[in-house]
Amino acid sequence: MKTVTKALSVLLALALVVGCFAACGSDTANDTTTPAANAALVKVIDIELTEEYYGFGVDKTQPELLEQVNEFIAEIKANGQLQEIFDKYFVEGGTPSPVTSAELDESKDQLVVATNAEFPPFEYTEGTSYLGVDMELAALLAQKLGKELVIQNMDFDAVCLSVGSQMCDIALAGLTIATDREEAVMFSDSYYQASQKLIVPASDTTFDNCTTADEVLSILQGFDSSVRIGYQTGTTGQKYTESTNDYESNALKVTATGYQSGALAVQAMVNGNLDYVIIDAAPAQSIADSVNGVTA
Repeated sequence: MKTVTKALSVLLALALVVGCFAACGSDTANDTTTPAANAALVKVIDIELTEEYYGFGVDKTQPELLEQVNEFIAEIKANGQLQEIFDKYFVEGGTPSPVTSAELDESKDQLVVATNAEFPPFEYTEGTSYLGVDMELAALLAQKLGKELVIQNMDFDAVCLSVGSQMCDIALAGLTIATDREEAVMFSDSYYQASQKLIVPASDTTFDNCTTADEVLSILQGFDSSVRIGYQTGTTGQKYTESTNDYESNALKVTATGYQSGALAVQAMVNGNLDYVIIDAAPAQSIADSVNGVTA
């Protein structure tokens, strides 16, 4: 993605100064010499490992809000507003629109949105402003409902819980519609099709000849616990790597490690503490571009 947070860029830049590659955990691991300063450090394997759909997670005690959200999604799909927002983040030259959060005030008519603003291009921060597809959707929804927007930034694995406990009205955080999350929220109709992808060191050729998700999975299933794979805690990447919920059949034997954000997981890989990272496709590319110094 073309736009990333300044904080993300600084964090990853520092990591590159002190980091070095670890040997990959497979038998086909490549050399681990320090690359040239202008060389790519990581790459995204361009194979969709899963098929998932993002939705709004709505407070179960507000069925009327769910109806309004579904009407909103249908409307912005039909009138082109959803595509316009996508174009700001997925098309070269797109210009994001910063979103400002009001202070929480129970005396006001507010729409309180739970998010994890470490997931570009869907949600991230620049200074005191929020940016990303989901943040612009939240602002547009609040405007349509005539409410003041309040954004509550938190760890990803707390997003649905905050809505389930009525602390927030909506969870909007690149949130895959999933049965286990329906214990806490009601899901809206989908507004985006997503997938998981694998990030690897740029010199690693283990998956280069793969053309399908099954081929990638077959290689992953051949690894033992000496191979270390990271993910953002609470995401589908965790389920896929730990072989839980809908991904029990993966039966992976790797060492799985969670991080607060995908960026931190990739930093750990660059520093030699992980072999691979699994994360949603759009953030995967955004993070990889940042690490590799791709500029807008």
